[in-house]
Amino acid sequence: MPYQWVKRPQRAPEQSGAFSVAPSTWAEQAEPLAELHLWPNRSLPQRGFVGVIAMTAALLLVPLLAMLGKPQLWVVLPFMLVTVGGLYMAFRRNYRDGNLLERLRLWPDRIELNRYEPKGRQLDWVAIPHWVRLTLHEDGGPVAHYLTLKGGNREVELGAFLSPDERVALMREIQNAIATCT
Repeated sequence: MPYQWVKRPQRAPEQSGAFSVAPSTWAEQAEPLAELHLWPNRSLPQRGFVGVIAMTAALLLVPLLAMLGKPQLWVVLPFMLVTVGGLYMAFRRNYRDGNLLERLRLWPDRIELNRYEPKGRQLDWVAIPHWVRLTLHEDGGPVAHYLTLKGGNREVELGAFLSPDERVALMREIQNAIATCT
């Protein structure tokens, strides 16, 4: 699945220590209790990309072999070069647009979602876990099983690039993580 728990939530200790927290442990709470990273699925790795470009170029060269030494070669050659170049640029654009990361972090007193977009823009959302509502919209969203987090008066999407089954499984995991961390 194109998401990973960098830090899994752990059960709360037997004694909460709510009234006996020493100042030295405050710095430890700066670390989130749970952290989840989500990214778009990559069906074709970089190695496969090179193979597709090489195979396309090789297959397009086969008809050119019959035209070697003929003037028609110069008519067909630019179109084949444009085809391979266009395919290369399309794959490059796809890889660049896929450099998206969503990071969900949980503390006992807050939940934070950061979205790092390909062009360097960062979108942030922060709420109190007790008031956060995790909703799976089966119909009516831009995608099937649309997953949203609502805290305060703002609702944000989570993992819209995941498949519907992955969003359903992710919802259960996030619900468990929120319950464990608060």
